[in-house]
Amino acid sequence: MTTKPLTVAIAGLGTVGAGTVKLLQDHAGLLAERSGRPIRLKSVSARDRKRDRGLDLSQVHWVDDPLALAVDPEVDVVVELIGGSDGVAKALVEKSLHDGKHVVTANKALLAHHGNALARLAETSGVSISYEAAVAGGIPIIKLMREGLAANRIKRVYGILNGTCNYILTEMRRTGREFADVLADAQRLGYAESDPSFDVDGIDAAHKLSILTSVAFGCEINFAGVHVEGIRHVSAVDIAFAQELGYRIKLLGIASLSEHGIEQRVHATMVSLDTAIAHVEGVFNAVVTIGDFVGQNVAEGRGAGAGPTASAVVADLVDLARKRALPTFAIPAAKLAKLPVAPMERHYGAYYVRLMVKDRPGVIADVAAALRDERVSMEAMLQRGRAPDEVVPVVITTHETEESSMRRALARIAKLGTVAEPPRMIRIESLTA
Repeated sequence: MTTKPLTVAIAGLGTVGAGTVKLLQDHAGLLAERSGRPIRLKSVSARDRKRDRGLDLSQVHWVDDPLALAVDPEVDVVVELIGGSDGVAKALVEKSLHDGKHVVTANKALLAHHGNALARLAETSGVSISYEAAVAGGIPIIKLMREGLAANRIKRVYGILNGTCNYILTEMRRTGREFADVLADAQRLGYAESDPSFDVDGIDAAHKLSILTSVAFGCEINFAGVHVEGIRHVSAVDIAFAQELGYRIKLLGIASLSEHGIEQRVHATMVSLDTAIAHVEGVFNAVVTIGDFVGQNVAEGRGAGAGPTASAVVADLVDLARKRALPTFAIPAAKLAKLPVAPMERHYGAYYVRLMVKDRPGVIADVAAALRDERVSMEAMLQRGRAPDEVVPVVITTHETEESSMRRALARIAKLGTVAEPPRMIRIESLTA
């Protein structure tokens, strides 16, 4: 065993930072064996020095200014767990790389917005950025894609990338309650933030998807090119109809190459009950990769929390201790492709549409005519109950069509006098290789 330890500094002692300190202390002997040398925590920095985190920091140097960690000559690796795409987190990572220090981070927003520039800076400085903890928590998906699937061209990557949304959709299905009610429960239980927008509006999942896309397809990160929708519009009635039709609704992040360019999208999706991802429930995440030689791989686990995320942070430290390092996004930054963004209007797929219509003669004929005129073919239709001149739900599923045609048809349907509220559309995803 090499006697010189890998010396680490941690910025940020929130849930993940505290979990990382605890793991380094509790598993010090095990980590030394697996790393070939000790991993020593030298310094930490956080906003509140007096807060009781349940940690023994008596042998650790406390630094008030996190940027000081970047210039400490005794520190080999700076672990950035502050969060946020700019501000102190960005400044710390840039300064650390400039000073020739490796960086380990759980900061998906930072990578989604600045990953291309940071990867170039790391290579120029001869150091690495490791970020297993930034995507899907305890699932080692970055290692799987950069190493285990290195022999494959990835054809598609998709997954459940946000545990809060998966918990809400799971509870809506299990209890029949509406979104707002289940969200309030998730906030009480600590699964959702007091401001849940980043989660329920799909932004968190989009950050993670943009990173996965770069690793999968050897392209520059393009967060602005992700089509993002959340789950606020999903209702209990949609979930019930999905079950009746043989589907479950999940918030998925999906990336693939099409003839129009790279398609990156985050939205509520109906997935068949025959697929593995339909049965990933609660706060769990899952990522599915499809390689040209290996076929489909499914990785499932906890996507957040102190333990799973700290596990990913420390796994990156073990790699650095072993002097295992790869280009940030699997290939050198200069070789990352600038792929065109496939317009969402050119997406080709099947759709679920729920209409709330006044129960009058001729309503269905008018709806069918709008679909026909835009070359949208119906696959099935469900109507439950009769209530003359009252509002009733009508559900239509379509065969595969171009999204632009679907949107034009829905715009026409929305103008019908018998349609009581805007149509609700959910994409149906064929999750085959």
